[in-house]
Amino acid sequence: MGCVNGKCCGRYPQSSDGDSRDYRESGPYNVQGIHVLTQRSLESIPVPSHNFHLEYSVHTQRGYYPDSPDKENQDNLCIRTQIQGNPNIHFFGVFDGHGQFGAQCSNFVKDRLVEILANDPSFSDDPVKAFNSAFLTTNYELHNSDIDDSMSGTTAITVLVVGDTLFVANVGDSRAVIAVQEGNRIRAEDLSNDQTPFRKDEYERVKQCGARVLSVDQVEGFKDPNIQSWGNEESQGGDPPRLWVQNGMYPGTAFTRSVGDSTAEKIGVVAVPEVLMVQLTANHLFFVVASDGVFEFLSSQAVVDMVASYTDPRDACAAIAGESYKIWMEHENRTDDITIIIVHIKGFSNSGAGTTDGSSATNIRPMRFRRGISEVSFTSGSELYHSVRSDFSDLHPCQHVVSTNRSPAIIVPSPKHERPSEQDVGYCAFYRQQM
Repeated sequence: MGCVNGKCCGRYPQSSDGDSRDYRESGPYNVQGIHVLTQRSLESIPVPSHNFHLEYSVHTQRGYYPDSPDKENQDNLCIRTQIQGNPNIHFFGVFDGHGQFGAQCSNFVKDRLVEILANDPSFSDDPVKAFNSAFLTTNYELHNSDIDDSMSGTTAITVLVVGDTLFVANVGDSRAVIAVQEGNRIRAEDLSNDQTPFRKDEYERVKQCGARVLSVDQVEGFKDPNIQSWGNEESQGGDPPRLWVQNGMYPGTAFTRSVGDSTAEKIGVVAVPEVLMVQLTANHLFFVVASDGVFEFLSSQAVVDMVASYTDPRDACAAIAGESYKIWMEHENRTDDITIIIVHIKGFSNSGAGTTDGSSATNIRPMRFRRGISEVSFTSGSELYHSVRSDFSDLHPCQHVVSTNRSPAIIVPSPKHERPSEQDVGYCAFYRQQM
């Protein structure tokens, strides 16, 4: 559901050899093999270490904003192949910007995150540590850039393919999901867990950092602010709990982690990612990385079912975008920006790793550590998912790390909150219009 200030934009994914593909906005194909609806060709990249390949397509489109006809698509996406020149390492990411400068934030993070990750000397030995450092360093650089991120920022959902292993790093409420074959059934397994106040652990963490957690109706006095229960995202998605400073009606974020959002950072909205590590098996068919323009109204299983019904991922991208748009318009008078990456896993065979009978197809490596901000574990099917090792495990929930040379210093945000400006009164009304 993201921040109510706005959404994000798809630009130009690049491969490490400088190949730049136009992934701007986008059934049948023309004579060059370009899909008419998505304006994409079908891309394929090998993973020679395990003798399989990834076949993928993407789609991004601007939301429908009748009150803001000139508003740009704030979603961004990045696909970088052959990280560090290694043909077995590939990166996929979706960045969902929000706020007045959301497009600039998501574009900045799209470029810098993968660059910092690829240049980290610890990358080959410890991708999880490199992921953490990349997110935190990118956040620091965004704070110190020319972009005003005081009330703007971006979520980030990224998948790093390293041979037969996926590293999924998430900040915010975009999502990654993988399809698992179980007999005649294809089951959706979430690879990320939306970071919102609906989650008890995230709610408690941001409260400890000084945030007020209230829906817009509660802030405006229509509902009792003392009732700290909002059901779930399915039942209360129209008026979700949001984060506010103690003495102001801002920033109003519906997520608990992001990159940027320097004002919200003071009340616990941090850039520390939750990282999941998954070893692929022959039962894994494809994975999807998408902004909450898709997952606001479509479940992970619904998205997986739609992808499975199409042979070509370009057709699936077009179908999911169309369905998402339709359901948005059925519920509201606008739509969010919509961005999807679909990656089919082709030719993978088990070579002593994982299972082949589908009974427990998702093999999570047995590592269980604190993520630094909260210990994250969530259940999907019969599998228990745990985030993996972070070197920032001793941080206070309100601390964040800044670094320019991969040697982080711990900075504790001030507990003092700024007094509300005269603009505060208008924030809630603006938020309600944008929800």
